Amino acid sequence: MVAPSRAADVVPPRAHAIMLQGGRILVGVGLLDACGDELRAVPGLRGRRLAIISDDIVAPLYADRVATACGAPGTPAAAVFTVAAGEASKTRDRWAQLTDEMLAGGFGRDSAIVALGGGVIGDLAGFVAATFMRGIPVIQVPTTLLAMIDASIGGKTGVNTGAGKNLVGAFHHPVLVLTDPGALRTLPAVHLRNGLAEAIKLGVIASPAEFAWIASNVAAIARDGGPADDLAVRLVRRNIELKANIVTRDEREDGLRKTLNFGHTIGHAIEVQSGYAMPHGECVAIGMVAEAHIAARLGVGDADLADSIAQVVQRAGLPTRLPNVITPAAVLAATRTDKKARAGAVEYALPVRIGLMAGRDRGYAIPVPDALVLEALAVSNG
Repeated sequence: MVAPSRAADVVPPRAHAIMLQGGRILVGVGLLDACGDELRAVPGLRGRRLAIISDDIVAPLYADRVATACGAPGTPAAAVFTVAAGEASKTRDRWAQLTDEMLAGGFGRDSAIVALGGGVIGDLAGFVAATFMRGIPVIQVPTTLLAMIDASIGGKTGVNTGAGKNLVGAFHHPVLVLTDPGALRTLPAVHLRNGLAEAIKLGVIASPAEFAWIASNVAAIARDGGPADDLAVRLVRRNIELKANIVTRDEREDGLRKTLNFGHTIGHAIEVQSGYAMPHGECVAIGMVAEAHIAARLGVGDADLADSIAQVVQRAGLPTRLPNVITPAAVLAATRTDKKARAGAVEYALPVRIGLMAGRDRGYAIPVPDALVLEALAVSNG
């Protein structure tokens, strides 16, 4: 990451507001420096002592800046807790470490947590907030594209185990999400591409127009130095709206929200098999192409759908095939410990075409025979 520019002379941002599950989601360039004003505008946060949880890459860039912005006369200074960056920190051990450190620091029920960072920090800090003192407020301040449009939205929190990803967790909605697309200027292109996988996914499941817009703008988004502010705001705001619309209609993933799992059954299995060495977005990109092949072979999806998705994925600089070191059989085995497995059968969210998902009458969860999954993965085997 490159050093961020400080917005000391920036006019307070004109933020776009979205409501979700009783909390506000604000999108605007400059919000990192206005976060204190926004926090104090939420009645339930006034006077609370803040614990900022971040990682050792993001914290040096933004933690002091956010802590200063959140400070106010008569309010205890925010404390910063840091873990190592990366998926390896999203564990029960790190959850225990953070809760122990907060207890040792005198934090109580009158506290709140600020999750400052990417998707790993959002999930981990959110789970700490969900369980600390039986639940305290969490404010999500995402700094990566992946976190801005996906991980910070919808209230899913959790940690990984040896058996799989996100197998221990809770629903705990943030009381506030502060999204500053200006932070994307500090994000390396590889991480912009990582987040684009989720934007492509949302286009596939919910919006042909958004899918086409991403296809047309992908090069300008994934460039070094990040997208221009107007492009970044448009990308982030629209994708939050798409996800929020789905989450609002199905908070607990009983039906429609399962469509957000497109690409993730295979994608999570690839992550596990890579030892979490492969970025989430790369795994989801491969998963989307493979699951589109599954949809076609099962007779529920268009025959050319996988190729359409693969073209946009490739334009984003993301892979479409399994690396040679991971076999289809290993991926198939890893899917069986996924949260979407039921009675020994693995269920998938499968697309019919861009903008339409299959299986509405079955809660958007379609069991797929192992042999068919192996066929599709063989096509996606590098």
